[in-house]
Amino acid sequence: MTETNQSSSHKAGIEAVTPETGTQPQNSQAQKNPQKESLLGNLVLNIILPTLILTKLSGDNWLGTKWAIVVALAFPLVYGLWDLRRSGKVNFFSALGIVSILLTGGMSLLELDAKYIAIKEAAIPGLLGIATIASLYTRWPLVRTLLYNERILDTAKIARALETRGNTNLFERTLQQASWMIAGSFFLSSTLNYILAEVLLKSPPGTEAFNEELGKMTALSFPVIALPATIILMLVLVFLFRRIGKLTGLTLEEIMVQQ
Repeated sequence: MTETNQSSSHKAGIEAVTPETGTQPQNSQAQKNPQKESLLGNLVLNIILPTLILTKLSGDNWLGTKWAIVVALAFPLVYGLWDLRRSGKVNFFSALGIVSILLTGGMSLLELDAKYIAIKEAAIPGLLGIATIASLYTRWPLVRTLLYNERILDTAKIARALETRGNTNLFERTLQQASWMIAGSFFLSSTLNYILAEVLLKSPPGTEAFNEELGKMTALSFPVIALPATIILMLVLVFLFRRIGKLTGLTLEEIMVQQ
């Protein structure tokens, strides 16, 4: 369940102005001013409500252990589906978060041993780290989706400046370095996910105590897992900005997309 709190921060880039006419595509107005995702709503639906339900309403005099899991996981699941519909496109990370929720719910309802949840919690970010590295050998490296995209940077201007200075190959090496750093953040999340699950999930599945432990794991997922990974991504972004400035001679204001 912890992956959902991280995956919503990764979105695909928007379409650029058509070069032939300098005009916007017909649906560009909605893309130019996309609806902002609410951080408070994200935290409430993905962390706070599921935590409260699992820790406070799992008793037999309330929802019971199984219904508490169903209701708690319904909030991040519905939020994830709504986010996919709002964005108008299938985002890989959002879809992966939804799959993670379904796996957590299924394992809990089937009362599988907690070690399987720990393995699942570690496997998903671990696979993302491997995919980030593997993508370097394809035409679509993930670093371009996560950081170096038209939603954040004026990639066309950067490409022209790199070509003018003859630094295109050096910049490709920079993207490779950034990709390894991003992969490292996923591997860190994988390790922290596993440790958190192993430390907290001690009770037998299907019990009120297990639900409370699952709720605590959800509550701690943001400060223990999402926050360090986000800090690393921000540091990678700073590294990328500085390298772009050095290789292109452009200022930060010049390389950023002008809203």
